[in-house]
Amino acid sequence: MKTIELTRKKIYKGHLILVNQQYPIHEEVITKNHRFVPVDESHEDIFLELRSAVMLSQLIKACKAEDSIVPISGYRSLQEQQEIFQNSMRENGEAFTLKYVALPNCSEHQTGFAIDVAEKKQDIDFICPDFPYHGICQKFREKAADFGFIERYQKGKEAITGIGQEPWHFRYVGYPHSKIIENLKLTLEEYIDLLRNHIYNKNPLLFQEKGREIQVSYVNLIEENSVTVQEPNGMWQISGNNVDGGIITVWGENDERQSV
Repeated sequence: MKTIELTRKKIYKGHLILVNQQYPIHEEVITKNHRFVPVDESHEDIFLELRSAVMLSQLIKACKAEDSIVPISGYRSLQEQQEIFQNSMRENGEAFTLKYVALPNCSEHQTGFAIDVAEKKQDIDFICPDFPYHGICQKFREKAADFGFIERYQKGKEAITGIGQEPWHFRYVGYPHSKIIENLKLTLEEYIDLLRNHIYNKNPLLFQEKGREIQVSYVNLIEENSVTVQEPNGMWQISGNNVDGGIITVWGENDERQSV
């Protein structure tokens, strides 16, 4: 059976990387290893990482929201994030800025996996766009997890995320992680912590989907310079968590074990 060698560099790459004030982005790794594309033909100046852009397009089409929901902000360079933060400090003050604008290198927008969306109207606030919990916006929100997205900053979770409630900010983490996070009502921070209890080749987190079992497990990449794992049979993915390890997701057959 083939094996895969995972090194510490893997920690900082992948759709599940956690980016916040405690765990800043590794800018040089992200920009080198991801392809960025416009979110659609009408917004050629707003970019996302390729997979995130494809799934956002599918999500909007599934909601029939092409004419009612618009992207506001996607990928940002370090310089752009610095400018947004500094401008908000001048215009809105420190309290507002620290609540709604991430520090440079602590913003998910620098990964290319995050998108701010708004209900289409004449005047749209760039920092806090309107995206209500009803109508087409709520339909988008309810379908988001099926396409790999989570509403990243929810009410009541501010002490965990360090960011105020942002109904407009969605983060691509990929399926089934988006669905597990939604089902368990977790933040990405809480999900990363949870997965540390599900060690690779010991006790994976199990998720059932349409007769198939998906296993999600964690491997620590800090304690050793590299870790060798067996290449799983069938479809699989590996993502770093930007903290201390990698997350291995394996799509397999269904069985009778307990699942999320």
